[in-house]
Amino acid sequence: MTEMKFEDQFTPFGEIETTGLSNFQKVVARRLTKSWTEIPHVTHHDDVDVTEMDAYRKSMSADAKVSPLIFLVKALAATLAEFPSFNASVSDDGKSLILKKYVNIGIAVDGPLGLLVPVLKDVDTKDLATLNAELADLSAQAREKGLPMSAMMGGCMTISSLGGIGGTAFTPIINQPEVAILGVTKTRMFPVWDGAAFQPRMLMPLSLSYDHRVINGADAARFVRHLGTLLASPASL
Repeated sequence: MTEMKFEDQFTPFGEIETTGLSNFQKVVARRLTKSWTEIPHVTHHDDVDVTEMDAYRKSMSADAKVSPLIFLVKALAATLAEFPSFNASVSDDGKSLILKKYVNIGIAVDGPLGLLVPVLKDVDTKDLATLNAELADLSAQAREKGLPMSAMMGGCMTISSLGGIGGTAFTPIINQPEVAILGVTKTRMFPVWDGAAFQPRMLMPLSLSYDHRVINGADAARFVRHLGTLLASPASL
């Protein structure tokens, strides 16, 4: 008896086409499956007010203006300093937590090869303009010819941004061996009640996925609130 191929279950309903996954896609699939099955994921969703950040950025001169994502990168670095358990990794045997004293932030970049994550090194020691230039260079390299492994190693936490596309929330998968990942979607203006009237405010949706072995829900909520407080004072970044 001839064994039925997997795709044969679909052919009675119409035409199909079978294409192979690339080697890169296979590697990504293995990493994501490992992360999802080994880490107890929880995702915390919140909106942070970035009205002041948006105004501050627009007030910057053309040659000094940076991407809104760079403000988020700097705010994330400062927040990691206040919440050290987020800047950590769980040992292979699950018995130890390695706390990192450096702050490197990975940024997921969508390119022809798929999703690559270049890492901005020592974010806490660099200004907005330097980080903006570094991210622009790494992103262009990722999209045009790919990145060496050295440019994608050493991350403490990753940002996955869909802000340029849309969406209101999602559940990013943690980039193991990190213990958290921050998703961001499109900033929108909403009417917000200030106690006397509705005011137009720019709200940025954030989705924080975290390793529940290390981080509890209350700390995740405080983490995002602290991040929002920093973004509300952009000049301090």
